Amino acid sequence: MSRPVFAAWLLTALVPCAALAKPWNGIHPGVSSTLDVIGKFGEPTKRVTAKGQEILVYSGPAAITGTIQAQFKCNAATYIVERIDVYPSPVIPVGAVEKSYGKQCDPMEAKEPCYYRKEGTGQKVYFLYVKLGLAVFFKEDGKTVQSFVFLPDSLQQPE
Repeated sequence: MSRPVFAAWLLTALVPCAALAKPWNGIHPGVSSTLDVIGKFGEPTKRVTAKGQEILVYSGPAAITGTIQAQFKCNAATYIVERIDVYPSPVIPVGAVEKSYGKQCDPMEAKEPCYYRKEGTGQKVYFLYVKLGLAVFFKEDGKTVQSFVFLPDSLQQPE
């Protein structure tokens, strides 16, 4: 399988396309628990507690297939997964993201799903797919994916 074909296949496997926020590998932000994550993937490489969250990190030999690292950020009091950060192992270009999830939102048309182009800290570009509960962060080149962030269904429309 060629590298571009493999990257496109892996993108669809890692980040399912849908009209509503979906779980990643069976784990749903805002619903699944720490026990669900450990039951699905085994013990994490490490656990970190910070800012009221317990973060389960799967990396190195325990990395989940198709990733360099995955982080499940869970509420330390309720043990509910609040966010999933996925760092894919293949190179995934902007075009593959747009093909899988939709192009930039046009204020004159109500096409869904679509993304809002944002700049985070350090002027790093990311796409926010509000209806999908998905943020896609790009490397400094602005052309290849650094990470996918799966968020709960309760995202609000940006202003």
